[in-house]
Amino acid sequence: MSDTAANGQAAAQAQLSVQKIYIKDSSFEAPAAPHIFQEQGQPQIQLQLGQQVNALAQDVYELVLSVTVTCKLGEKIAYLCEVQQAGIFGVAGFDDANRDAVLGSYCPNVLFPYARQAISDMVQNGGFPPFFLQPINFDALYAEAMSRRASEGGEAPVLNA
Repeated sequence: MSDTAANGQAAAQAQLSVQKIYIKDSSFEAPAAPHIFQEQGQPQIQLQLGQQVNALAQDVYELVLSVTVTCKLGEKIAYLCEVQQAGIFGVAGFDDANRDAVLGSYCPNVLFPYARQAISDMVQNGGFPPFFLQPINFDALYAEAMSRRASEGGEAPVLNA
């Protein structure tokens, strides 16, 4: 069998499916309300991202994308909004490196629009002006993490079982 036929066969066996998308946890806090609504000034926004992969079964993984937005006016916290957007993904037929790349970049890209919408809704429902998270390049973040891990002599990401 030629190399191109073997590569085509391997690519045909690789399968990725989205089985479920859901909010695992969410919270919104406005600790200085109602007085914060009278404050003036330029808001300072901090964004924190995280992700965790859990193996559920053979070739089935839960990915949890954590997004935390903190908005401050001066020294006061106007609001703190957190979402853990999760998804269950079937990832079969990939070698370890490609499976990790799919879980580290493709899956967060699938979940991010849902997390962005949940945060936008909570902020607006909390009485604040609409807040829209800008797009995030998870491919670049994954590549940066892999590069950092390689320069530190670390190994590939370990999946939680």
